[in-house]
Amino acid sequence: MKKYIKGFFDYRFLLSELVKRGIRLKYRKSYLGIVWSLIEPLMTTAVLVVVFGALFDRLKDQTFATYIMCGRLTYTFFQNGTKGASKAIRGNASMIKKVYVPKYLYPLSNVLYNFIIYLISLVVLVPVLIISHLAPSLRMWKLIPAIVMLLILTIGVGMILSVLDVFFRDIEYLWNVLLMIIMYLSAIFYPIERIEKHHLMWLLHLNPLYCIINLFRGGLMHYSNSLWEYGYPFIFGLICFVIGFIAMKKKQDEFILHL
Repeated sequence: MKKYIKGFFDYRFLLSELVKRGIRLKYRKSYLGIVWSLIEPLMTTAVLVVVFGALFDRLKDQTFATYIMCGRLTYTFFQNGTKGASKAIRGNASMIKKVYVPKYLYPLSNVLYNFIIYLISLVVLVPVLIISHLAPSLRMWKLIPAIVMLLILTIGVGMILSVLDVFFRDIEYLWNVLLMIIMYLSAIFYPIERIEKHHLMWLLHLNPLYCIINLFRGGLMHYSNSLWEYGYPFIFGLICFVIGFIAMKKKQDEFILHL
């Protein structure tokens, strides 16, 4: 662990440059650039509110836009962060073959630049909260542990995927399928009360991303959360984080043989 901490500080400049490069490449040849991180979630949320609001008879519910926005922003970061991290080692194969740097920097930088974009995109919650007539409250402190747990979970899963992707190229396609399942088990666009009494509700509670999304909603929409929604995603994310870094440490010297 001390070696990783020392390596992190030794290569922090390279990490910051990789993060900056990721942001530049994402919005390359875009006239609006990073402003799209604000416009795009507003546009897609508006569509989801109209479509699913009509489908579930929630158009008159002023808080439905906040409900969807919390789920959509959180899931989008998790999706982009893990998908970017999974391709990070193969995507930087030419650099890895030429110069030695700790391999974990590549997937970590992918998660971090997506995290910066995610933090910027949270600004769009302000107008949505105003439209929803939701005033700030003391419950908003829940956003802090939710964001921290989301980052830990995304880094951990991203590290595991980046290692697996070097040895098993099909992991990219398998993860796309799993992401779709995770999305439907995160209650992003459908009201959770519609399935609360369903016998498969336990699957949602086993999804750490759903618990994190519910913490966001609890903080912004002023309702309480269970201890499970605090403890489970933290423990799950921490386990993934540790497994990811251990796998990276043990396998990184073999990467060059498979790139």
